[in-house]
Amino acid sequence: MAVGVFDSGLGGLTVLDAVSKRLPEVPFVYFADSAHAPYGVRDADDIYNLTTAAVERLWEAGCDLVILACNTASAAALRRMQESWIPRDKRVLGVFVPLIEAMTERQWGDNSPPREVAVQHVALFATPATVRSRAFQRELAFRAIGVDVEAQACGGLVDAIEEGDMILAEALVRSHVDALKRKMPSPQAAILGCTHYPLMQETFQEALGEDVAVYSQANLVAESLADYLQRHPGMIGTGTTSRFLTTGDPRKVSGHATRFLRREITFEAA
Repeated sequence: MAVGVFDSGLGGLTVLDAVSKRLPEVPFVYFADSAHAPYGVRDADDIYNLTTAAVERLWEAGCDLVILACNTASAAALRRMQESWIPRDKRVLGVFVPLIEAMTERQWGDNSPPREVAVQHVALFATPATVRSRAFQRELAFRAIGVDVEAQACGGLVDAIEEGDMILAEALVRSHVDALKRKMPSPQAAILGCTHYPLMQETFQEALGEDVAVYSQANLVAESLADYLQRHPGMIGTGTTSRFLTTGDPRKVSGHATRFLRREITFEAA
């Protein structure tokens, strides 16, 4: 019955934590491609090849449904995967759409034409690869009109969070927010477009100001997944136990993950 959760590193653990609490009866297999992280500085073909290899490994682990809890993979690889690669008996879902539907106040699965929404000025904080893909703007255009999006590539932030250097991470957040505000002085909403960034949500909020609505993904993805599984119960695969897999050094990754989630996490070699 396992569902796969994939990320280039540890950021997807924020999504795993939320979906595990929302669906405690479902075992999850988490795959961290730590040997190749971060993805945000890689080109689209490289991200596609790494992502498809990881998803195949999760299929082998009994996960017919895989969540790309990595915005970079969702932005740079998912559409190509859905168009020509994913078999009919498997599903791979990204993390952008639940966030956009929440921001535009649309119900999950609402496929009505795009319409005007209350939020007109949106700041997007994401990895360089996600910003280059313009996937967020493309998905938003399917659902809303007249929304101005200013994107800020947050170089170095994922590395600092993965290494547990929160002092550097805070400094980088404030620097990136300052850079964004020079381009868009008064955003109404901010999107934390990387699953690592919720760990720095308080710093983002403080730097942006209390009048800016800050959206992160974990709980929204958890609700969307619960809804999806209710409508597609047959997509829960054959796996029966929760596992943590990594392409990196399992001992090192386990230590970082334990600090990341503040509970004991043990990875095994993928």
